[in-house]
Amino acid sequence: MIRMDEFIDKLLKAAAEAGIEPAEVYCEEKSSFSAEAMDGSIDSYEVSETCGLSLRGMVGGKMGYASTEAFDEDAIRMLIRGVKESAALVETEEQDEIYAGDPAYPELAVPENDLDNVTAEEKLQLALEMEKAAMTADSRIAKSRGSYVTTGKGVVRLVNSYGLNLKTEKPVGGYAVAGIWLVGKDGESASAGGESEARRKFRELDPVRIGKKAAENTAAMLNASPVESGTYRVVIRRDAMRSLLNVFSSIFSAENAQKKLSLLEGREGETIASSCVTLMDDPLLPDGFASAAFDGEGSACRTKAVIENGVLKTLLHSRKTARKAGTVSTGNAKRSVSSPVKVAPTNFFFQPGEKDLDGLLADLGEGLLITEVGGLHAGANPISGDFSLIAKGFRVTGGKQGLPVEQITIAGNFYQMLKDIRAIGSDLEFKSSNIGSPSVDVGNIHVAGK
Repeated sequence: MIRMDEFIDKLLKAAAEAGIEPAEVYCEEKSSFSAEAMDGSIDSYEVSETCGLSLRGMVGGKMGYASTEAFDEDAIRMLIRGVKESAALVETEEQDEIYAGDPAYPELAVPENDLDNVTAEEKLQLALEMEKAAMTADSRIAKSRGSYVTTGKGVVRLVNSYGLNLKTEKPVGGYAVAGIWLVGKDGESASAGGESEARRKFRELDPVRIGKKAAENTAAMLNASPVESGTYRVVIRRDAMRSLLNVFSSIFSAENAQKKLSLLEGREGETIASSCVTLMDDPLLPDGFASAAFDGEGSACRTKAVIENGVLKTLLHSRKTARKAGTVSTGNAKRSVSSPVKVAPTNFFFQPGEKDLDGLLADLGEGLLITEVGGLHAGANPISGDFSLIAKGFRVTGGKQGLPVEQITIAGNFYQMLKDIRAIGSDLEFKSSNIGSPSVDVGNIHVAGK
């Protein structure tokens, strides 16, 4: 099979000869392993090696696009034909551009990993041991809904006819993730819960620790009940807050703002959140799952505060949105082989404060700790900021976590929540996501219960 470097060179030369100028190749190579165990045996097991490539380029002043997973002469002809045909269908005057590149790019810290030295047998054994640890940790754990292990790594290349030639691991250092989901029962009461961990080094995943924590989380929600409807003081725990930030992260995209899909257009410099809120986009974060030296257009990535001490400092930009706004790209162009450029965050998180979760609850006094939110796609409107979400958690009594709570709905507005935040915790967590958050004291929230 032809080497990828040689294929890319041949493709760009053929594109130039066909009148596609400038042209750009984006290539992703991925390898992954996944396995799931249930009831003491391996339920599924998959090893995958994939490679995909896209070509985009200018034809008659219009940008065309095509992709392939084949790498031969026929693929080159198909890609060139696809770019020309798609360019002919473009009607908008606003065009993406192919970028010659920046003078320099940041160096990323590459975390150590052991993925090349771990056998499939070790991964399968971890899934089995995790399930065993969970099922024996508490007599109220009735059933495993499956334990899983996934590992993976990849490489991204961006090469264009201007001479730009960039390459990086994606994610940098690869990843290893393990988790389990359980069902608990105590008399007539049933609960579901679980736990997961993400590491760069597979051997840092502890199946006993994960299993026991999953059992603890599941058992803690047994005999939960709703609270009376009303307005409550609320702390949203880091995992639930991460889910909320994830669904509303699109409001910080300049692309969405320019399409009137966000209420933040033109509001840079305004105070839009509490003074304790700093929201970071950090593509250079050590160990971050979205860390990158360059974005999907070849712009150098940089760390920036999107909100700093409550003030909106910048939206996230690609080169096209930056041109439209009269500013510069923030290095947030995201793409894949199968989709065009869009704007998206890198490692996106609320900057942690000083108090841990116990400290936030102590300051709260009486109220609710929300640990899980559901119905995010149906119950959250990223345009207006309104949300009405199914939630679970715990009562907070005397500044301490108390009895479990379920069958409630929390309702509010994300833009208003940013203004109402009273404190941000110190327990920043990402898990296996590029979106992270500490626990957050969000002030008062309306709760529908019994």
